[in-house]
Amino acid sequence: MSNKIHLSEEQIASFHKNGYIGPITIYSPEEMAEIWNAVRRQLPDRSNAAYPSDSYGAATNISNYDRHLDINKLSQHVTNPKIVAPVSDILGDDVLCWRTEFFPKYPGDEGTDWHQADTFANASGKPQILWPGETEDQFGKGTLTVWTAFTDSTIENGCLEIMPGTHHKMNYDENKSMQYQSDIINNIEKEGKSRGFFGYDYRDLQIDPDWHPDEKQAVPLEMKAGQCVIFWSTLMHASYPNISDKMYRMGFATRYAPSFVDIYPNTDHVHEYGGNIPLDKFGCVIVAGQSRNANNRIATHNLLGNPFAPLSL
Repeated sequence: MSNKIHLSEEQIASFHKNGYIGPITIYSPEEMAEIWNAVRRQLPDRSNAAYPSDSYGAATNISNYDRHLDINKLSQHVTNPKIVAPVSDILGDDVLCWRTEFFPKYPGDEGTDWHQADTFANASGKPQILWPGETEDQFGKGTLTVWTAFTDSTIENGCLEIMPGTHHKMNYDENKSMQYQSDIINNIEKEGKSRGFFGYDYRDLQIDPDWHPDEKQAVPLEMKAGQCVIFWSTLMHASYPNISDKMYRMGFATRYAPSFVDIYPNTDHVHEYGGNIPLDKFGCVIVAGQSRNANNRIATHNLLGNPFAPLSL
């Protein structure tokens, strides 16, 4: 495997210090446009999707989960060596992808709240990923997110923003509860920006109710279509509102972890964002090495019958 797609020692050191690396170019803008044009034509067809269309409401982000399980080009994306190689440099030889999500932001959409996620119990109330020895009360590492810009991502149309180095301390308690309120979407301003969290207010999870994120630490992550950023989910991250009048922004997040972690422990349904999804067709995808946890559901093929091909490092 070419060293050009692996991280250098300096890049790995920078990642561990800052909690993120990027932008990294995965596709040319022309390649990304071709992929996205093909994928978006297939998105309305949920005949082979892992989750039935009646399991969520119209306002919930849960409908965007795990389309890599039934759309071939997304299956290929999660196993792309240009992504898997740097992810494996960070996580080790045995790596799985356990979730993908589309993050659209249309003109007029609010920005996303500052947040951190470790167990991903923040909306469902139940841990979805646990590292060995981690409990609901003990801080772990979370997941490694690869956020790829499927369209140009700018400050004007709602790009990501992060706070470097904030992945070492959790400012939020995912055991606390948030109330889903569809009527607050696009209706709350925080620190001068329209912000929300898909019908929740992430401030409800603050360990210190009087604490405020230090906006002076924020770094915008503008990206060209086909570029990605890799970051720990425990890194403080958010996004700008889309204040453009015609440019939508589409991001696609792929979430990775070492294959020895527990994914959806003792869980058959996920209830969050005003909907729920059954996990009977769900499976983690081994993208490098092999599975090291017999408790995890593993998908060797996508729901169209095409095999996932782990990277040989």
